[in-house]
Amino acid sequence: MGRMAKERADFLVIANRLPVDRVVHPDGSISWRKSPGGLVTALEPVMKLRGGAWIGWHGASDEDLSEFEHDGLRLVPVPLSESEVEEYYEGFSNATLWPLYHDVVVTPEYHREWWDAYVRVNLRFATKAAELAAENAVVWVQDYQLQLVPQMLREMRPDLRIGFFLHIPFPPKELFQQLPWRRQILEGLLGADLVGFQMPGGAQNFTQLVRQRVGHRTARDTVFLPDGRVVLARAYPISIDAAGFEQLSRTPEVIARAQEIRDSLGNPRHVMIGIDRLDYTKGLPQRLRAFGELISDGTIDVDDAVFVQVATPSRERVMQYRKLRDDINQLVGRINGDVGRIGQQPIQYLHASFPREEMAAMYRAADVMVVTPLRDGMNLVAKEYVATRWDDRGALVLSEFAGAAAELKQAFKVNPHDINGMKSVMLEAMRSNAVDLRKRMRALRKQVMENDIDKWADCFLTDLASVGESGQSGSDD
Repeated sequence: MGRMAKERADFLVIANRLPVDRVVHPDGSISWRKSPGGLVTALEPVMKLRGGAWIGWHGASDEDLSEFEHDGLRLVPVPLSESEVEEYYEGFSNATLWPLYHDVVVTPEYHREWWDAYVRVNLRFATKAAELAAENAVVWVQDYQLQLVPQMLREMRPDLRIGFFLHIPFPPKELFQQLPWRRQILEGLLGADLVGFQMPGGAQNFTQLVRQRVGHRTARDTVFLPDGRVVLARAYPISIDAAGFEQLSRTPEVIARAQEIRDSLGNPRHVMIGIDRLDYTKGLPQRLRAFGELISDGTIDVDDAVFVQVATPSRERVMQYRKLRDDINQLVGRINGDVGRIGQQPIQYLHASFPREEMAAMYRAADVMVVTPLRDGMNLVAKEYVATRWDDRGALVLSEFAGAAAELKQAFKVNPHDINGMKSVMLEAMRSNAVDLRKRMRALRKQVMENDIDKWADCFLTDLASVGESGQSGSDD
C-alpha cells in the first residue's frame, strides 16, 4: 500500500462517488462491486491505459479509508462527515443545484451553511487531486457536485490539463442568476481548459453568463481570460456502451427472461415500460396519469395493455424525494383501483433496483418504452432501450425536454406537460404499423450504435489535449 500511496498519476478522474459500491457479506466481511453506470465503462480502459486513479467519496459518512485497488482500478476515497453529507450532498448539490439546473421543477433552497460545506468539500477533493497528480497530468472533473474544483486545482497546480463535464442540464441565464453564488460557480468552472455540456444550448448559456457576470471576452465557444489562457465550452452528448448492451440483450438468458416477463403479465398485446430513478424531474405522475386515462376513457382495454413502471430508489433522505415516493404510490393505487379488475392491474409498479441483465430483459419485453422527463441532461435509458432492439422492433416515446431528443430524432416526441398530447402519442406508438416502426428503429439504432461512450470520451479527451495550441482547439463541430 505504501508504494501506491506515493505513486503519482498521469490521468485522474474526480467524481462525487467512487465507481464501486460496498457489499457486506453475511459473515460481516466486506467487498466492493463495480457500480452500474456508463461513466465507469467509458473511463476504465482510458484509466488502465494511462495509469489513472479515480478520486471520489465511497458512500458512507464519518469514515476515512485508505486508497485501494479494485478490478485493476486505483481508487482514492475522499471522506465526508455526516454533516457534510447533509449540507454538501443532500443540501447544496441535491436541494439547491439539482432543482435549479432542472428548470426549478421544485423550488431550490438557498442556505449559506450549505454553500460553506460545498466550498469545504470541493477544496478537499481539489487538494487530494493536487497531491496525487503527476507533472502535466490530465485531470477530468465530473458533474455539478464539484464545480469549484477546476479553479481550486488550477491555483494549486497550474501545470495540469483540466477538463470538466456537466452531466445534467446547464440552466437558462434567467434561472442561473437566482443563485447567490453564481459568480463563484462560473469562476470555479473557468479553472478548466475545457468545460463540456450535454447540449450546445448549455455551452452557450455558460459563455453568455461568463461575459455578462464575470466580464471576460468570449467568441462563440471560447472564453479569453485576462492572463492569456483560453477556456473552451462545448457540447459532448454522453452515450452508453451500446455494443455491450446489445450483446447482453442477445444472450439466451435475457431472451428467455424477457419472454417470462411477458408471460407473467398475461401476454397483453402491448407492454409499455418506464425505467427511471425516482426523481421529480422524470415526469412519472404525468406519464402514469396519461396511461391511466387511456384505460379509464376506454381508448385501450385493460386486457390489451400493461404499463410496467420501475422506479429506482433515490436520495431517500431528501424531503422532496420522500414526498414524491408517497405521491406515486397513491397515484398508482388510485389508477389501479379505478380501472383494474381481478387479476388485471394496468400499472405494475416496482420501487426497486435491478441488475443490468434484468433491465435488458425488461427492455426486450417492452413494445413501447416511455421516457418522459420534464427536464433531463441526456437520459441514457432511452439509448439503452434502442441498443437492445436488434430485431428493429419496438417504439420509443421520448420527451422533447430530454437531451437525448436532439439525437434520437425518430422517436415519438412528447411534451410531458401536455397530458392529452401524451395520450395521443402513446396511442400512435402502440398502433403504428410494423414497417414505420422498423424504419424509425433502424435510424435510432444507427445513431446509438455509432455514437457510443468510447467515442464520447475520445472526443472530449482529444479536444482537451489540444486546447490552447495555436490559441484554438481540436475538432470543430
